Amino acid sequence: MSDVVDSQELLRRIQRGRDRAMTEERAWQARAEQLRATDPEGAREAVVRAWTYEAVFRVLDEIAVPGGHSAPTA
Repeated sequence: MSDVVDSQELLRRIQRGRDRAMTEERAWQARAEQLRATDPEGAREAVVRAWTYEAVFRVLDEIAVPGGHSAPTA
């Protein structure tokens, strides 16, 4: 963890993390949809996990592309 990385490498790592978060969010959304009819508790847990990955994606996306997106509406 003491390796020095340049800004381009740091950006690549952030982008990989952002891409992974998007993939995981989609996977958990799909899982929630599959479980909705048979396991409501499992579906709720999957939705919460999807929200978590969505939050991670949004943060990393804002770092990678500052100001590139409009503010979310409440």
